[in-house]
Amino acid sequence: MMNENKQIHNPSQATGEPTEVKQAMKSDSPAQMNSNELEREVIEQVADPTNLSEDTAKLNQENGVAATETTAVDTASLVGMTQQIDSLKTQLEERNTQYMRIVADFENYRKRTLKDKEESEQQAKRNTITELLPIVDNFERARAQLKPQNDGEMTIHKSYQGVYKQLVDSLKRLGVSPMRPEGQPFDPNLHEAVMREPTDEYSEGTVLEELVRGYYLGERVLRHAMVKVAAPKEDTPPSEENQSSSTNS
Repeated sequence: MMNENKQIHNPSQATGEPTEVKQAMKSDSPAQMNSNELEREVIEQVADPTNLSEDTAKLNQENGVAATETTAVDTASLVGMTQQIDSLKTQLEERNTQYMRIVADFENYRKRTLKDKEESEQQAKRNTITELLPIVDNFERARAQLKPQNDGEMTIHKSYQGVYKQLVDSLKRLGVSPMRPEGQPFDPNLHEAVMREPTDEYSEGTVLEELVRGYYLGERVLRHAMVKVAAPKEDTPPSEENQSSSTNS
């Protein structure tokens, strides 16, 4: 009974077909055949160097075109950036030039304004001091002409001389200094000749006496000095000499 059952459950044995034939039939299915053909084509393409070289050439050509396009784009971008940088440099130089010009103009304006201010102050000071100089002259004339005779006059003399000294000290603090032209050559920039005295003791053009005192304000002339200048002594005419000699005889 057991042998009968084995024979019933083994159809291959019942039909008498060998097992190898069945396996071959299974391996020859359409899906398996397509897969085998695809593998053979891939193997043929890999094994064929002609196909590989053609693909490589196409790939290199495509890469070369892409690289050329990239290089062209980079060159154009670089040229644009260079032009932009040059333009910015030009603008910067123009702004620097304008800035330096403005700075120079402002510096000149500042110096000119400061100079004008100083000159205005000096001019106001000169005008004020010039109005005070006649008072100083009157004090000096009074000192030269008035001679105190008693104690009361001496007291008055000392009183106004004290005021004179205070005024002179104030002028000195302002930069006023007197000229001392006696014995110096005449200088038209400093002196004003109002008298000429013939003499052989001094050379011609020498200042003999200061009639009205001159003053400096700093290094500039505040008032010219009125002076008496030496002139050459005139010789006695010949007719006068003969007349004097005949009279004596």
